[in-house]
Amino acid sequence: MTDRTGHCLCGAVRFTARGMEDTFSTCYCDMCQRWGGGPYRGVTVPTEGLEIEGRSHIGILKTSAFAERAFCKKCGSGIWWRMVAGPYVGKTSIPVGLLDDRTGLTPSSVTFSDLKDHTNLPPEGVEELDSEAVAKIIETIERTL
Repeated sequence: MTDRTGHCLCGAVRFTARGMEDTFSTCYCDMCQRWGGGPYRGVTVPTEGLEIEGRSHIGILKTSAFAERAFCKKCGSGIWWRMVAGPYVGKTSIPVGLLDDRTGLTPSSVTFSDLKDHTNLPPEGVEELDSEAVAKIIETIERTL
């Protein structure tokens, strides 16, 4: 268990997660893919261990009879997925991408793996750009502005 910090894209919502697991799960269900535009990768924290700054910027949508999803009302970033009924109440799943530091996180499970399709894995031979290559492209774009 680790304490981690994170924030949404615009920074209006920031959090400290105390007692966060060091593993994450991946979900390919239709709801998760529609919510984030692809598979959801989340790491669990006890709900009482989640300290939120900018709570007024959080919108909450009940997406099923047993779960809710929270998002930043300013930038749209998904903030959490949590059960509101059933055996997992008291745990909150935070998208891995919101974390400031992902060091030490390892995958633990995949759910709805049968819904994974060809868009989730790059085929062999597809161009891959590292951070340096993307930075050069951005520099070129910025010079034209």
